[in-house]
Amino acid sequence: MTISERKPTMTTNATGQRRPALFSDGFDLGRLLLQGRAFFALIAIIVVFSVLSPNYLTVSNLLTMSSHVAVYAILAVGMLLVILNGGIDLSVGSTLGFSGVIAGFLMQGVPIGGVTLYPSLWVVVVLSCGMGAFIGLINGVLVARFRVAPFVATLGMLYVVRGVGLLMTNGLTYNNLAGDPALGNTGFDWLGFNRLFGLPIGVLVMIIVGIVVSLLLNRTVFGRWLYASGGNERAAELSGVPVKRVKVRVYVLSGLFAAIAGLILSSELTSASPTAGNSYELTAIAAVVIGGAALSGGIGNVRGTLLGAFVIGFLSDGLVIIGVSSYWQTVFTGAVIVLAVLLNSVQYTGKPRRSGGGRSDDQSTPTTPSPTSDAQAPAGAVPEKTRG
Repeated sequence: MTISERKPTMTTNATGQRRPALFSDGFDLGRLLLQGRAFFALIAIIVVFSVLSPNYLTVSNLLTMSSHVAVYAILAVGMLLVILNGGIDLSVGSTLGFSGVIAGFLMQGVPIGGVTLYPSLWVVVVLSCGMGAFIGLINGVLVARFRVAPFVATLGMLYVVRGVGLLMTNGLTYNNLAGDPALGNTGFDWLGFNRLFGLPIGVLVMIIVGIVVSLLLNRTVFGRWLYASGGNERAAELSGVPVKRVKVRVYVLSGLFAAIAGLILSSELTSASPTAGNSYELTAIAAVVIGGAALSGGIGNVRGTLLGAFVIGFLSDGLVIIGVSSYWQTVFTGAVIVLAVLLNSVQYTGKPRRSGGGRSDDQSTPTTPSPTSDAQAPAGAVPEKTRG
């Protein structure tokens, strides 16, 4: 065996997955920088803006910026699930705005039979999140059951949801979301302004969402199904993976997370506008791509997506702090996104497609049992034994 044919040393983690040992085939600085680009980019942004502005690297400013990032991050985690499945969800921005509109509508009171009802805060939150999940369900059914292209289905829903929001408000904004103690509907501003353990509520929600989704992807059968169907949908289906069910679920979760992000944003702004979240779907996609996920599906993780959201958020806020024109902010943000896509192309071009995708861009050929046993696989199907 020549040096070029030597296989890397494999290690086994706590879940029994085998992967190459770090630097087992020699230290490669280029590979390290490529795989950790989101982390290194975030460090570079913090260092540069800390030098340019003494107020950038302060605890209060970092918490403020993190609360801004939380909206992007929650939205991006939902987008990650869809992209891992090989799809795209362009309706998350309008879903975000619509969830705020639903909350504002309920907070103003619902007239029923001559009586106006004022739902409590938790009823408002549950109904708004339920509407977001319902929008995601429609997307999932269109894509999975009726085989509508994800781009077309979610683009159509983007306009439908935005239009319904505009009709509900007549193009106006709900400005009074504080509620009235006498009506029992106060507390909506708690999401945007209160803190727990010294952290903004939005940041805590982001942390909880990140942990839950990370466990979902790495510790559950659904996570294995998602990576398998995103890596090679046909092979996963032959191996017994309920591909359509997985596809519907990821869109439902994407809609749910968009609604949660919308509630946090509306609370921070103390207003609900049907145009809120405009172009946020592009920011969410950018965060996922910067975090190292493959747009073709099957590769990506929550850690990278959160880092991508922090890169975008800290860069945007840093440019504001040092007084850069909003036009140049758009240029810099777009340049970062283009560079991230280019690096993804460099990293994944020429790599063979694997049946189960991969949990991150630096994992190779981990061994995981197929969702069904060999005996249960359809006749003629080759059970998938590896995910890369």
